[in-house]
Amino acid sequence: MAVKVSIAMVSILRDALLNGAGVKYQRLADGVEQGIADGVIAAGCKLPPHRLLADSLGVTVGTISRAYAELERLGKVVARVGDGTYVREQGLERVRDGGFRNVSVEPQPYFDMSRNQPIPGYDTLLMSQGLQALAADFQAMQRIGGYTDEAGFLACRVAGAQWISHGGFVADAEQVICVNGAQHGLSCTLMALLKAGDTLVTEQLTYPGLISIARGLGIKLIGLAMDAEGLIPAALDEVCRHHRVAALYCTPTIQNPTAAVMSLARRAELVEVCRAHNLLIIEDEAHAVLAQDRPLPLSYFAPERTVLIASLSKAVSAGLRVGYLHAPQALATRLSAAVRASCWMATPLSMELARSWIESGTAQRLLAQQVTEISRRKALVMPLLQGLIYRTQRHSPHVWIEVPEPWRASQIEAELKQRGYLVATAEAFAVGHGAVPQGIRLSVCNASGDDRLLLEGVEAVASALGQGMDIAAMGA
Repeated sequence: MAVKVSIAMVSILRDALLNGAGVKYQRLADGVEQGIADGVIAAGCKLPPHRLLADSLGVTVGTISRAYAELERLGKVVARVGDGTYVREQGLERVRDGGFRNVSVEPQPYFDMSRNQPIPGYDTLLMSQGLQALAADFQAMQRIGGYTDEAGFLACRVAGAQWISHGGFVADAEQVICVNGAQHGLSCTLMALLKAGDTLVTEQLTYPGLISIARGLGIKLIGLAMDAEGLIPAALDEVCRHHRVAALYCTPTIQNPTAAVMSLARRAELVEVCRAHNLLIIEDEAHAVLAQDRPLPLSYFAPERTVLIASLSKAVSAGLRVGYLHAPQALATRLSAAVRASCWMATPLSMELARSWIESGTAQRLLAQQVTEISRRKALVMPLLQGLIYRTQRHSPHVWIEVPEPWRASQIEAELKQRGYLVATAEAFAVGHGAVPQGIRLSVCNASGDDRLLLEGVEAVASALGQGMDIAAMGA
């Protein structure tokens, strides 16, 4: 039977310090892990604050911090920025930030359906040709061989404005800031415009990179309810009435991970809520560029308060690390200063190559190839998901699939991993310590060009989820 965690923790950890093995923080981590395994420290419990526990045990706050960090690395607890550290629910243990990684570090070969990445095409050949052309252009090499303005060369900003503009939304080059990819752009935006202790609201399921940056900067995140169109404006209004909220981060087009796309009416309603509460809007359009029927961005409806983040990574080349911010002129200086503080300037070589691709139409051709291949792969695999409950959009590279009761997403993930397949679960995208929706994200954007492997992978997903549906039907 579980007892009050703060009392149990002190008793358990005193014993661990006296009788455990290893350095102090390791003994403390082992003690908590054993308490969780024995059921003395119950799932969902909030662990004591670092200072309180350190004073009770006679150790430093740093020792407690290292012990908690070790427990988080092992997947036994989860730290919520500004809210404390909680014991994970059973069955949800995972390696820290396992859903947000650049490349797979697994020693065994897996067919990876957990990550959205550009599908290889002609980009490698074109990059080789582009770099050779640059190397032969002495004036260009002189230009990119030195320091640039923090916001980037004007020609590169003009190209960025061209890349960002679509439909009735026309970006202004004077409001564009060059960054080393969307993740760097997001980091600079939070560094420049928010501070430790500020509250940022976002979708209940959101981009894991945001969670990582917010944790590092001490920014508190609150997750908002969602529906088939994504974030619900009424949920934002309600939170703003009870919390001092500084900004909203959201992905209106091809949301990650649910693939939701907001209607124009929803976008206009959301903007009005933001104006009513004087919120900064941070809009992520990294995946939106894939949508051929791409709706107008929030920046169109609220240009005075929206920072738009755009990138070439999902559509052209991830390795270039090229991204752009489009922001109100009043915020441009602060964002440029954040670029300077983080890396001084976006890499001129990458920005110059991206500029030439955008101006020549190469970037658009690579985007078109990406969209065509995503559509082809989606058409190939979607029939295999018949009978499952899922969400996707025509040009979305991923599918959000509900996991039927009584199964949990972590169980499906573990079973698929044993069979050699990787998918992403809701836990990697979840904000807050409330109940996590049971779902998995399946991406068709893997490096393999072998349709057989893709079909086998999706069949494995459908099979695993089909078992859960059969069990649910029997229970009903």
